[in-house]
Parts: sequence; C-alpha cells; structure tokens
Amino acid sequence: MIGRLNHVAIAVPDLEAASAVYRDTLGARVSAPEDLPDHGVTVVFVTLANTSIELVAPLGPESPLAGFLKRHPAGGMHHVCYEVDDIIAARDRLKERGARVLGGGQPATGAHGKPVLFLHPKDFCGTLIELEEA
Repeated sequence: MIGRLNHVAIAVPDLEAASAVYRDTLGARVSAPEDLPDHGVTVVFVTLANTSIELVAPLGPESPLAGFLKRHPAGGMHHVCYEVDDIIAARDRLKERGARVLGGGQPATGAHGKPVLFLHPKDFCGTLIELEEA
C-alpha cells in the first residue's frame, strides 16, 4: 500500500538555525520557509538525491508542534511521510485494520499542495506516520 519515502520530518525550535546547519554545515539545498497556517507550522525542505528532510517549526504558541518541543526542547524526529496512490482508499483500508487516523480522518492539504493524513504513533511502533497522495 505505501509507496516511496517522501520525507522525514524533524521538529526544530529555531528554523533559521536548523536551515543554516543543513545548508552551511552539510552543504544541502534548503528551500525558502513556507508557513502552513492550517497545520500551525512553518516548514523548509532539504533536498536529497533520494528523498527530502522537512524541518518543521511551530507557527505560534498554539501550534500542535509546541507540545512536542516542550517534551523535546532541542527538537528531534517528528514523523515519517510515505506516498500512497489513493489517500481515501489507504485511509479506509487502514481503518478496517484498526489503525487510528488523526484529525477526524479527513485529508488536509499538505506542504506540497497534496492531500495528507496522519496516523497515530501508537499503532506504528511509536512513530507518527504521514501519508501523502502521490
């Protein structure tokens, strides 16, 4: 059901500093920041040959990411995003198998302008999973 790894997301308390580490220390290409108000975050993407890294920071104190950073003040891996061909079919199949889909189960528009869903980490070895329609 899942396709290729789209990205690994790393929550960071300071997006500018994290971008500089990837750009200046590791020599990676880093996109411009993009605010995603519907998700309460600001993101940049670090382009790699085979996938990308999403650096994600809270967009204000009410961001859902604020709780994660409270528990992990230095930041850390937040989620893994896999591509699926049909997000509704994937959601329905996962729900039939007992997986919990977060956010009421309705896809939202993600950073790439495509439908996304998040799956409860307790159902996936402690890892928050994002599905993005390819």
